[in-house]
Amino acid sequence: MITVKNAKAYLETTLDFENDKVATIWEKFKVFCREDIQGEEEKEILFECGIFKFTGEKMLHFNFVRQFTKYEDDEYEGMEQLHCEFLVEYTKEVKRLKATEWSMDYESLDEFFAAVEDLKAFQKVLQLTPIKRVLYQEEV
Repeated sequence: MITVKNAKAYLETTLDFENDKVATIWEKFKVFCREDIQGEEEKEILFECGIFKFTGEKMLHFNFVRQFTKYEDDEYEGMEQLHCEFLVEYTKEVKRLKATEWSMDYESLDEFFAAVEDLKAFQKVLQLTPIKRVLYQEEV
């Protein structure tokens, strides 16, 4: 059984994060998003991209995120997010790419994935070569 605690380790066994193409990682991430996580009430998936200065310089950040809301005995305990994050050098080509889509805004994961894949920003990021990739899980 996949738990919040071992979710990152489980995802790592399904992909070669440093070498797989971004499109391949997306496809494997979608499969992972359909997996049940122990204690998870709702699947909460996020695609986001935009220009940020988190690293100290302007870069395009795009993320595939699975969020876990944790409960114990119906008592809210907190949230964790598992990120597949990609950084791309800032250029005129990417400066207007921006999107934020949550799965909870759709009737199903299939509708969410289709909507993300229809986004011009998503189609563009699949063509880009990230200069940095980070797979991490954090409490939020």
